[in-house]
Amino acid sequence: MTISSPTPDSWHIAAGRTSYAVALDDDGRLRLLHWGRSISDADVARLAARPDDLFVLESTYNPRVTDELSFPDGVDQRIPTVRAEFASGSRGLRLAVSDTSWDDTTLRIALVDSVQGFEVVLWYRVQERSEVIERWAELSNLSAAPVAVVTAHSCALALPRRVRRVSYLAGRWAADPRWTQSELPEGRFELAESGGYAGHRAKPWFAVDDGNATEDDGEVWSASLAWSGSWRLAIERTVHEGWHAVMGIAEADFRYLLDAGERLTLPAVALVHSREGFGGMSRRWHDHQREAVLRDTLPRPVLFNSWEATMFDIDEGGQLDLAARAAEIGCELFVVDDGWFRGRDDETGGLGDWEPDPAKFPRGLRPLADEVRSLGMDFGLWIEPEMVSPGSEIMREHPDWVYAFPGLDRVTMRHQLVLNLARADVREHVWQTIDRLLREVPISYLKWDFNRPITQAGWAGHPNAQRIWIDHVRALYAILDRLRAEHPAVRIEACAGGGGRTDLGMLAHVDQVWTSDDTDPYDRLALQHGFTYAFAPNAMSSWVTASPSLLNNRQSSVTYRFHVAMCGVLGIGDDIRAWTAEETAVATKLIRWYKANRETIQNGTVSRLAYSPELTAVQYESADRESIVVFAFGHARRFATRREKIRLKVSDDAGLYVDEHGRLFGGSELNAVGLGVELSGDLDSTASLLRRVSGSGGDRHSCADQIESAR
Repeated sequence: MTISSPTPDSWHIAAGRTSYAVALDDDGRLRLLHWGRSISDADVARLAARPDDLFVLESTYNPRVTDELSFPDGVDQRIPTVRAEFASGSRGLRLAVSDTSWDDTTLRIALVDSVQGFEVVLWYRVQERSEVIERWAELSNLSAAPVAVVTAHSCALALPRRVRRVSYLAGRWAADPRWTQSELPEGRFELAESGGYAGHRAKPWFAVDDGNATEDDGEVWSASLAWSGSWRLAIERTVHEGWHAVMGIAEADFRYLLDAGERLTLPAVALVHSREGFGGMSRRWHDHQREAVLRDTLPRPVLFNSWEATMFDIDEGGQLDLAARAAEIGCELFVVDDGWFRGRDDETGGLGDWEPDPAKFPRGLRPLADEVRSLGMDFGLWIEPEMVSPGSEIMREHPDWVYAFPGLDRVTMRHQLVLNLARADVREHVWQTIDRLLREVPISYLKWDFNRPITQAGWAGHPNAQRIWIDHVRALYAILDRLRAEHPAVRIEACAGGGGRTDLGMLAHVDQVWTSDDTDPYDRLALQHGFTYAFAPNAMSSWVTASPSLLNNRQSSVTYRFHVAMCGVLGIGDDIRAWTAEETAVATKLIRWYKANRETIQNGTVSRLAYSPELTAVQYESADRESIVVFAFGHARRFATRREKIRLKVSDDAGLYVDEHGRLFGGSELNAVGLGVELSGDLDSTASLLRRVSGSGGDRHSCADQIESAR
């Protein structure tokens, strides 16, 4: 992973099997030469000398197709990366490259409009051990007068001419993130989310291909925005058959004033290229997140969350009863959810007054936490620190602390308002609240929720209220960073009305995310299938909840529910007090099995083996290639038991594997013929474990001994 300069005016960003190359042309424009499979420095030098061989062919009538920055200069017809309004009334820019610098991992290219006094710096970065390239822009006001930034995309992306299809993660509340594919239109394809969070309707991520890529074959280009606020993606067909994309902060209601000398750094867009189809693409995303985004790859604990068991009917005795039962079945973390604080008897009150309700917890939370810890579990807590209820004490004391349009009534959603984290005093109050809780109670885990969007981005008396779209997210990141620095043992799960904060930016500040409020296992298979295209399974929270499902009344067995939830970070959210003795025994056994194999599931190589109305199957292979876990799910009604042969994707074709029943399989056999699984009726499932007993690297000890140890 390195950056080099094959010629004085060209740069080669090498990230493993991927190369990204740019060069200055004779007019001083920075143009993309290549983004795709790895090439050499000599190749880059030759491309720089032959502009007719560019990555995306240009036309004399539209000479900006491959420029690395789009802006309103009177010639560029593409969607702008950056637009600004100047004191002179001008919105045009004349940017020219003024300075370049680089080292092994970072490339900086500065462009300046010397007349307007405005600078755009394009940044490129490669991470050690990651085949991802990051791009972002930095905007600076070099003039003496304020400048209003009105468009702030992080980068322009020239896409190959042969691209015809876009893949993305779309949905709605309780139905995200679903894998979706569409043919690119001749005009413009656009996704966006407002409300100050990544949202439910789509995730800030996409992939493009020529329409023929499959799970294992074909060339795919993909990008992901590291931003947990409002965002926009637009892909347009240029005048002469090129493709131009921009990705960054949403334009709607956006206006950011830069004072003299002020700088605005935009969020990074991470880029992936794969020649091994969508499977290769997703594995690169997973590797990047584990190596360079998530703070660690430690095993995520099996948690129990009290929400669906008790809802707001919560007290110390009931929580202790649940905790004792959770410990018995093997849970490692007990999380008290909503309803524990003053005034919180339903969703209409209490937010902002983060003190234990004395009627429910007369001794406070510390005795409960101590008892949970004595049971061998860590203690966790649900909190929604960016929100307040209209009747809360904090609102009575500080009515100006929430977002509101001056002169208009405050609009609540879910009976709550959003605190203005752009204010320093509000940020400090939120921090002090969290810090006090963590110092008073031995909390090891926070479920950080955000249950409504920002809809009134007003700030009375402030000359530039629209800057909250950036400042709120940055304030949130700063609080989370401070939390990690001062309470490093506390792990954090991000939640936003379900999966509304599923993005690379949030993953850099938390340990995992809540995938969706839909926990029905059949529905969840589709959502988890979509999730793994862009995000790693050790970031995916997945719970076993009630049957019938609270959302759709669908019934399923406890085994099926567990197998679905075991595909990510396992949690239990059901009322385990109502389980039968048989269900409890099954759950205990499955939790024990999961804990023995979660390193493979959470941090292994993921392969989606099948996804159809009849059958879904997913495989996890450990990093050392010693173990393989396969989950298979049958979801079509069948007249009789059916035996499926599922072809695996075993990396050691010459290896020898044994399953939990002592049966031997060759790696080539598993890949070519498949693993037999038996599925009966509707909503049935199996979990299979295979261990390598010999392989192409040689035996470590006798095959017989290894087979015996696997039994």
